[in-house]
Amino acid sequence: MKLNKHKFALAATITITIVYAVCAVFTALLPDVALKFLGWMLHLVNVENFAGGVEITFGGVILGLLPIIFYSYLTTYLFAWLYNKLII
Repeated sequence: MKLNKHKFALAATITITIVYAVCAVFTALLPDVALKFLGWMLHLVNVENFAGGVEITFGGVILGLLPIIFYSYLTTYLFAWLYNKLII
């Protein structure tokens, strides 16, 4: 079964956008908890030294979202294209 490259990439991009938005809201509402999660994910003991004092703004969220949209669409489109080529 071949994948529709555009629909697959669009579905993945929408999913990643939703996850990004939820993460941004979580970080804006609970910055200390989000910073602790970041430290755990990156295996950093003193994450405050690297990301402390970062402020979440609407403009920053939008500017961060643009490359996420671009790269997620491009990556998943490429994945679908390669998948279609390999299923022979």
